[in-house]
Amino acid sequence: MNTIDVGSALDDAHWSGYQKLLVFATATTIILDGLDNQLLNAAVPALMREWSLPRPAFVPVQTSGMIGMMVGGAIGGFIGDRFGRRIALLGSVVSFGILTILVSFAGGVAMLTALRFFAGLGLGGAMPNAAALSSEYVPRRQRPFAVTLTIVCIPLGGSLAGFVGGQILPRFGWRGLFLVGGILPLLMTAILLKVLPESPRYLARLPERWPQLRTLLGRLGHHVPDEAVFVDATEKAITHVSARELLVPEYRRDTAALCASFFFCLLSVYVGVSWVPSLLVGAGFDVGTASYGLTAFNLGGVVGAILGAVVIMRLGSRLTMLVMAAGAIAGAAVLAFMPIGTQSAGAVLVMLAWTGGLINAVQTTMYALAAHVYPTAVRATGVGTAVAFGRIGGVLSPSVGSWALESGGSSRYFGLIAATMVMAFAALSAIRRHIPGATVHAVASPAPQPARR
Repeated sequence: MNTIDVGSALDDAHWSGYQKLLVFATATTIILDGLDNQLLNAAVPALMREWSLPRPAFVPVQTSGMIGMMVGGAIGGFIGDRFGRRIALLGSVVSFGILTILVSFAGGVAMLTALRFFAGLGLGGAMPNAAALSSEYVPRRQRPFAVTLTIVCIPLGGSLAGFVGGQILPRFGWRGLFLVGGILPLLMTAILLKVLPESPRYLARLPERWPQLRTLLGRLGHHVPDEAVFVDATEKAITHVSARELLVPEYRRDTAALCASFFFCLLSVYVGVSWVPSLLVGAGFDVGTASYGLTAFNLGGVVGAILGAVVIMRLGSRLTMLVMAAGAIAGAAVLAFMPIGTQSAGAVLVMLAWTGGLINAVQTTMYALAAHVYPTAVRATGVGTAVAFGRIGGVLSPSVGSWALESGGSSRYFGLIAATMVMAFAALSAIRRHIPGATVHAVASPAPQPARR
């Protein structure tokens, strides 16, 4: 009987075209996640005008969405580890797609608040499972890049939300915006149900699903005898999926530091994306241009995260992420002292792209770091827990951002972002199990070969 070590078979193989296609397919769900997540931010100025409400009236709406994402991240991670990443991911996409369509029929703030909470459950549940799925499709060496390429689609989707908002809002209003944002995820799910397989590392833990694993490994280019049995010797064996595993001495410090990192970085991200359009409208920009400000804040993150992932593969995550965090702090400090107005529109958009880009780059590569810290059995739970804790920062962001704008204008607003990124920098410094660079990989012991008997 042949015993095949799935982890070694994946880690020692080349990164095939089929694996890249699977990462791309997973990433499309996160593009739609980022799009639906930030549609509200693009729509708030139009809602303020139509419903004759001030900016603070929408704080409960944004807060409820963040609470939903916090709860959804924890629940989604647990479902992914217990029942499979694929079903948890696609179920999340269907959920936020349907709820986003329903948002287009909202008649007031109370209904909008409730619908955004339930949409947030799906939005939060998608990300930890997408991160786990991408990391488990590819060789170990490519994990940081694959996960980052997946999660970078959050700011890419946010950029798309700003662009789509700029196109649709002047013509079809905010209802048309949410209707389009809800239909797209449902169409994509119908396609992914046909093409997206389960994680091979997850399947290796379940003998009753080994026939699916044999088929998948065959598509990945491995010859698998019909009588083969499977193990994953490269991963720590955990027989019972539980969040308590994250607090054993081996992981306790990194779990605490990851939670703090996600908290402060997501607070920075959502203080930015929640109020940048409103800030720009208040400074004299038209609604369409204000939506493009949201695009600038997010689009820089796509470029920054991809470059960061490449550098992480070379130099490791500690140095790379700390440098990006320091750059974000500097950018926010510059914006705090800049005059924000139409007369300096070009400079404002450039600095929003720089600052938002680096903040999003740090936040995005945190998913790759979290996926590296935890073994397969609790990977989605670990990522989901860290993200769910970080969502507390997201929950606070509408109130904190509104307070900063109302009490101190753009200076206090961007000063707040700089301060929260200082705390994210400190938390990242405390993590012990950072992704090693290429030099460390080169001198490390080779992964165990598939066992034969």
